Amino acid sequence: MSTETTARTSEADAAGTPSAHVTAALRDFLDTDPYADASGSGEVMRGVEPFTGQEVDRFARNTPDDIEAAYATARIAGEAWAAQSVEHRAKVLTRLHSALARNDDLLLDIIQYETGKARIHAYDEILDTFNVLRHYGVMAARYLRPERRRGAIPVLTRTEVTRTPLGVIGFITPWNYPLTLGATDLFAALTAGNAVVHKPDSTTTLTSVFMRRLAIAAGLPAEVWQLVPGPSVEVGPALMAGADGISFTGSTAAGRSIAAEAGQRLLPAALELGGKNPLIVAADADLEKAVEGAVRGSFSSAGQLCISIERIYVHEDLYETFCAHFAEAARAYRLSAEFEYGPDMGTLAGPKQLETITNHVEQARSSGATVLAGGHPVPDLGPYFYAPTVLTDVPPEAELRRKETFGPVVSVYSVPSDAAAIAAANDSDYGLSASVYSRSHGREIARQVEAGMVNVNEVYPASWGSIDAPAGGVKASGMGHRHGPEGLFQFMHSHTIAQQRLHPIAPAGPLDQAKFAKAMTGALQAMRSLRMK
Repeated sequence: MSTETTARTSEADAAGTPSAHVTAALRDFLDTDPYADASGSGEVMRGVEPFTGQEVDRFARNTPDDIEAAYATARIAGEAWAAQSVEHRAKVLTRLHSALARNDDLLLDIIQYETGKARIHAYDEILDTFNVLRHYGVMAARYLRPERRRGAIPVLTRTEVTRTPLGVIGFITPWNYPLTLGATDLFAALTAGNAVVHKPDSTTTLTSVFMRRLAIAAGLPAEVWQLVPGPSVEVGPALMAGADGISFTGSTAAGRSIAAEAGQRLLPAALELGGKNPLIVAADADLEKAVEGAVRGSFSSAGQLCISIERIYVHEDLYETFCAHFAEAARAYRLSAEFEYGPDMGTLAGPKQLETITNHVEQARSSGATVLAGGHPVPDLGPYFYAPTVLTDVPPEAELRRKETFGPVVSVYSVPSDAAAIAAANDSDYGLSASVYSRSHGREIARQVEAGMVNVNEVYPASWGSIDAPAGGVKASGMGHRHGPEGLFQFMHSHTIAQQRLHPIAPAGPLDQAKFAKAMTGALQAMRSLRMK
């Protein structure tokens, strides 16, 4: 353990204060009243540190009145922000990129402190944020410049598409990836010229607080990013009521409710929801690479990842060998609560996650499933640690066969063919992410998998990290996209501006109605023959 990291929580630690299990830099940060930027006018909320289970005070919860005031402030500030050029807004991202590099160690500490994930998985969030800041910092002006399109009549009609921000976007972001999912989409919305009112999850507010401070230091007006954490049941309605658009990442059940309300108001909504993500191992797969990918794809961030692998379909010729090697790798995983690089996996985020995962595994076991690895908590490391778990022989009635587990638990199934694997992968309400391992025809398989993101010979980092391409789900996994131009356009209105020259698109002058109809029919036939767009 790092020399900066002190011993585990002792009975001498004061109740309601952070435990001693933090780095010196993180301790200094926690001693500065860090929640002041996010506190509202309500009662103080309490929570637990994932590594230790110790209860700590967090922030004063925001109320509906606080939300209304935040929208009023954001709306005024947003008008001035939208009036700035896109080049000006993009420069904030490039400066923030440099600020992030200077402060990444402390931000890693904060992410680990709030989520309990291993440092390497906290770094995944830093890496993703670097990618987003760089991409939009470089590409936003190009994406948002007026775009020429084909006019109604060649030469006579000049048509272009312009885009304007929606206004103030309401953001509801989750606990599992508080930087990746709690900041990067905001930067897309802000770069597009919007202001945001942001409700981060109550358990991971500090990550948003720190990133917002860095953004303000990089030139973002403080008023255009309003932080309003609090219980969803209390602040959710007010957040929806004030928004010109909504972005939500979380469960499918909550997403359906938000979509229904957004639909009533015809409110633009971007929703990334749950997943039950499959991995297909074809008969010609590189077995060693498939096992390595399956381990990363299943157990990164203790499986608390919307695009984590939860079910694996292996060709019967490789099934026994794959299972043996995969279980061995899972058993070798090193779990720890260290604030340094080295451990393979951290802890679950809290008691709710531990209860769900335990129930899923025990219910599957009692239904006849075989546990090849894990299948139990690891309380000597901390209250919410759970061993990486590999299951086979999972019967159809087991809940984890179809429901999202959201933990370090994966089930493996033998299939006789690619067609059977594809059918099994698609037999789900979800369609967020998927992976395929094959030496020769992985892309062919991938095109038949019903998922918004499909990776070939890699797990989720390949598609997610392809930052110029849209990332999002199909079926019950959501609607809308992040990344690429789509990540900006979903927070903007599109306007088509068409200017007509010389002659109207109507009978006029020497063209009476009959001559106009004949001339237009002839022109359209000629355009078709010339294969004009």
